[in-house]
Amino acid sequence: MLDISRELGRWLEEGREFAVATVVGVSGSAPRGLGAALAVDSDGTAVGSVSGGCVEAAVYDLCRQALQDGRSRIERFGYSDEDAFAIGLTCGGTIDILVTPVTTDAPTRAVLGSAVSAISRGEPVALARIVRGPADLLGASLLVHADGTHESSHTDDRPELARAAATQAQGLLRAGRTGTVELSEDGSLCPGGLTLLVETHAPPPRMIVFGAIDFAAALVRAGKFLGYHVTVCDARPVFATRARFPEADEIVVDWPHRYLRNTQTDTRTALCVLTHDAKFDIPLLQQALRMPVAYIGAMGSRRTHTDRERRLREAGLTERELARLRSPIGLDLGARTPEETALSIAAEIIAARHGGTGVPLAGTQTPIHRTPAPPAAVDAA
Repeated sequence: MLDISRELGRWLEEGREFAVATVVGVSGSAPRGLGAALAVDSDGTAVGSVSGGCVEAAVYDLCRQALQDGRSRIERFGYSDEDAFAIGLTCGGTIDILVTPVTTDAPTRAVLGSAVSAISRGEPVALARIVRGPADLLGASLLVHADGTHESSHTDDRPELARAAATQAQGLLRAGRTGTVELSEDGSLCPGGLTLLVETHAPPPRMIVFGAIDFAAALVRAGKFLGYHVTVCDARPVFATRARFPEADEIVVDWPHRYLRNTQTDTRTALCVLTHDAKFDIPLLQQALRMPVAYIGAMGSRRTHTDRERRLREAGLTERELARLRSPIGLDLGARTPEETALSIAAEIIAARHGGTGVPLAGTQTPIHRTPAPPAAVDAA
């Protein structure tokens, strides 16, 4: 549903009543994925799509019905072997559609309004909705913010369920992923009672590369490939130029620590310090290691790292804060070229994001896909 948040925000501001149909389950081949939505207002105006055209007419009618009776419902659509022209998906897959009325007195309206407002401000949010469970909870919504605070439409009388749903939604939000979660009605992680669809919206995470060197150019390309909004910062204007970093989203000429102090970061931000110059590194890392960011790596030899740690201790950093520093930066891939080094840094960032070990999968018995790691704890400065 969040894919049509701009249109829904306008409808909410205008006081329109509408119903939203959302893809909440996909099996086999289907034209659109989880979260794809079609909305229909009381005048019959429609926005969005759930199937690219295959079942739009039938879903449109379901939305009109939901507006009339005020009831949420689930419908399944699949391919019909008996009649190729029957309502169904000609691609051969199956989709489950949740249809929810958003009338002026609907309990979900306020939560949806908060969601679209947050998105319009560029804030990361997750919208969790019950898509399988008791009829009285079907369509119940929970909006979760990046800091874990949440707003609920139905579950104020079920605080354990709300807390469990918020925790699961926050994990998906950190990963920037939309998916389903199985919970029990009492909030435990036992599958079988409730299914929640969690849709996430977050601006691209930031990668800030300090040091406008050749290795930085390769890392910019790797960061963009991974979906980061990449900034290059260097105090030397002769190096920090658009000609040297054409793929960067931003190029900043400023002292690194001063820029970091004044720019926006969050728990998904990756900070890559490539300057390996104490006059830049120490004030920058002294500040960075006390910030709630996802990754802090610094380039340099082992000798440079030892000297850097000594200087940071003298500057007052604790052992817990120093333990957050990944230096020498990157995984041990035997990298030599700037491109290979950028790959080793990108691999370490991915491992840090998902709690990976960085060792070959062939030599481990751990799950290939795991729950996102929580953000690192940060001591108060």
